[in-house]
Amino acid sequence: MFDVRCSSCGSARKRLEFRCGSCGSIFDIRPNWKYHGNDRDDFPYVKKLISLGETVTPIVMRNGISMKLDYFSPTYSYKDRGSRVMISSAQSFLERGAIVNEDSSGNAGASVSAYGTAAGFKVNIFASGNSNETKIRQIRSYGGDVHFVTGSRENVARAAMSAEGTYLGHAYIPEFRDGIRSLAYEIFRQTEGKLPDAIYLPLSAGSLLLGMHSGFRHLMESGEIDSIPAFIAVQPYGVDPICSRVNREEYDPDNGKTSIADALVTRRPVLMDLVVAAIGKNGSCVSVNDAEIMAAWRNLAESGFLVEYSSAAAYAGIMKKRLGDRPLIVLTGNGLKSL
Repeated sequence: MFDVRCSSCGSARKRLEFRCGSCGSIFDIRPNWKYHGNDRDDFPYVKKLISLGETVTPIVMRNGISMKLDYFSPTYSYKDRGSRVMISSAQSFLERGAIVNEDSSGNAGASVSAYGTAAGFKVNIFASGNSNETKIRQIRSYGGDVHFVTGSRENVARAAMSAEGTYLGHAYIPEFRDGIRSLAYEIFRQTEGKLPDAIYLPLSAGSLLLGMHSGFRHLMESGEIDSIPAFIAVQPYGVDPICSRVNREEYDPDNGKTSIADALVTRRPVLMDLVVAAIGKNGSCVSVNDAEIMAAWRNLAESGFLVEYSSAAAYAGIMKKRLGDRPLIVLTGNGLKSL
């Protein structure tokens, strides 16, 4: 039987709460059904999945490295996988016209705006004042209302949580990261059983890594694969709280540092403990500086792959520390968003 439970104390969620009422931790979803290979059966708690024209995103090979071009998604980022499942699931709890709130000035905001509006919700996106103007225009184009908040990223989140309506923050609502299981399934099917042994991916809040880890774990528990690929998470130097934890280095969340990879600037990730556990003994975390990110971005662009700087960070990670005989990089966001 499907249910959503607290990641710490195991208490069941009743509706769409974003924190456990018993201990304050976040909720989690762990599939307890067998993998089937189709969205209808692999996300059985969703009565009707919204579609904006999703397709299987390609995997291409370059210099012996597989690259999953997940920016070929309806709103041009991998976040659509999470938004689709989160918003579709929310339809079981909310009526058309309901107000939903998200705190993101970037790809998640655009994705939630698109899927939320398609579901008939009134979407409010809370963002910091120095947000990327191109992404703000994209959010508004889909019908979302943007509300600018002064102060830190935490201030933006608190404003969204306390506003009228239902908070559907992508870092908190477990259906969002659960939707990213589909990325693991696609890679499994596209590689025809010859999985990459190392997967490089950009790391911010951690929903991408956790969703993929859950998907591969589900495949293993269903008897489809024998082991889970190692996850190599990549963060920008100076704004790398999870890499600092994994690599046992000191980190000051108030150091004032930022990065050209603005989508990866998360100073106090709420999913940190879960992400560190998912990286585990076989994975690792790599920090890259802006010069390395720019070099990786240029290298990709000159090869015909125009991605966001945050996506290029993953490529910078493999240029700095290549692991595995069959590595794969997830390229997450279209570069037109950051030009």
